[in-house]
Amino acid sequence: MRANKKPHILIEMAMILLTAAAAGIGWNHKLLADAWSGRAVQAREEPAPVSPQGATPLPLGLMQVKELYDRKEATFVDARDSETYSAGHIKGALSLPRGDTGAGLAPFSARVKPAATVIVYCNGFDCHDSMELGKSLLKAGYQRVYVYLGGYPEWRDAGYPVEGGKL
Repeated sequence: MRANKKPHILIEMAMILLTAAAAGIGWNHKLLADAWSGRAVQAREEPAPVSPQGATPLPLGLMQVKELYDRKEATFVDARDSETYSAGHIKGALSLPRGDTGAGLAPFSARVKPAATVIVYCNGFDCHDSMELGKSLLKAGYQRVYVYLGGYPEWRDAGYPVEGGKL
């Protein structure tokens, strides 16, 4: 009796396979016809690339910032006005006051490439200029922009390298 069921099961399996193949071909007939005739399928237009971190700069703390500073893996940008920058800033930091972003962005872009890691800071936790400047840099095409929340006061008070003003 077992021998009689084997051909019957094989026939059922073949029928299921043929039914599935016919359904798949029927469902995708236009796509298959286009592929068979060599007509190219038009690709969807992709949106412009966006920074991997989105539209908001990521915050960093003192230890993370110091590590990047010591390894020389980031460009530091002071978002405070020019007078405050001149009075004292993180050693080696570039000045790009938040209010001067329009005119100051072109010379900045000539010095700092969009692929660079950028750390923006200002006058500490209550200062929002660094966050706003960071957002502007992301919109301008910079890909890795961070905000040092403690800013210049925390850096200076920790005894890390500063320059400008009376040292």
